Amino acid sequence: MDHSAPTPSAAPAHDAGLPGRHRMHFGVFTVGDITTDPATGRPPSEHERIKNTVEMAVAAEQAGLDFFATGEHHNPPFAPSSPTTLLGNIAARTSRLLLSTATTLITTNDPVRLAEDYVYLQHLADGRLDLMMGRGNTGPVYPWFGKDIRKGIQLAVENDDLLRTLWSQTNVDWEGEFRTPLTDFTSTPRPLDGVAPFVWHGSIRSPQIAERAAYYGDGFFHSNIFWPSDHVKKMTDLYRQRFEHYGHGRAEEAYVGLGGQVFMAG
Repeated sequence: MDHSAPTPSAAPAHDAGLPGRHRMHFGVFTVGDITTDPATGRPPSEHERIKNTVEMAVAAEQAGLDFFATGEHHNPPFAPSSPTTLLGNIAARTSRLLLSTATTLITTNDPVRLAEDYVYLQHLADGRLDLMMGRGNTGPVYPWFGKDIRKGIQLAVENDDLLRTLWSQTNVDWEGEFRTPLTDFTSTPRPLDGVAPFVWHGSIRSPQIAERAAYYGDGFFHSNIFWPSDHVKKMTDLYRQRFEHYGHGRAEEAYVGLGGQVFMAG
């Protein structure tokens, strides 16, 4: 399932203050599902799907689109279990396209690995990188990675806080509930030009996530493809109002992303 999504991101992504972020942009995000291709009548192999995803991103840049984003999944029928590997390959094949995840699992990934992997990718892409974080929509993924789904919100909050600390500070001493403590730890490499990747929070039904995105002045992405418009409006209005409340700008200046389904014929 691939989606076209208007979102207010613009390259170079590591400068969240760019004027370009306050205009509408269009791009493609894919969850990387392996389903029957209506053009051929058969599902692609995993190899074909992975390679075709790279070609889709290259075609998106050639068509003049603004960004390409990939999901993260660890179960069939999805292919993109390693978004950093995929986006690194796409970065080498493109020069202008903003790259992003949609979404990275902030709950089940180690924030230390996220801090290092995505800044490394930020360097490879010369700043053309956003990071979209989410809790995931597949319940079994939590125990697969040793986590408790009943503590999904708490995991997201703690891991998000640690990720930001690792990007903004060196020689970190840290202790939390869900991972081993850190003593005098510095994440490497450091963010490009001292500015961390721009962060989005992807959510469908959690007001807490919209609130958190607003608190930090981050972007809020609502995957609205399966939800009625009144619910989508309720969530995005909440985010916009709280964005203004926290002093990041006017409500209409908040960073909102939305998605919709589209079939791409090759």
